[in-house]
Amino acid sequence: MIGVQKCIIAINDNGDFKVMLNPVILKQSEPFDTEEGCLSLQGAPRACKRYKKIKVQWQNEAFQTRTQNFEGWSAQIIQHEIDHCNGVLI
Repeated sequence: MIGVQKCIIAINDNGDFKVMLNPVILKQSEPFDTEEGCLSLQGAPRACKRYKKIKVQWQNEAFQTRTQNFEGWSAQIIQHEIDHCNGVLI
């Protein structure tokens, strides 16, 4: 509405709850094919490509810039949610 795009995601990183404002994936490695379901879509899980390891930069709730490496399930969830922010559905 105001011509400014903002992205906010919240994840549970193995028990560590994180809110990410405007997350950006800086690096990605070890691509793999997988299937994901989504509450935004009906039907069976759908095929998609993800990366096992990613490096993400974002701002926290205090607007402090953070950078962290993620892997496995946490990396997959972050990629899924950033796709949503960019208008991509699996």
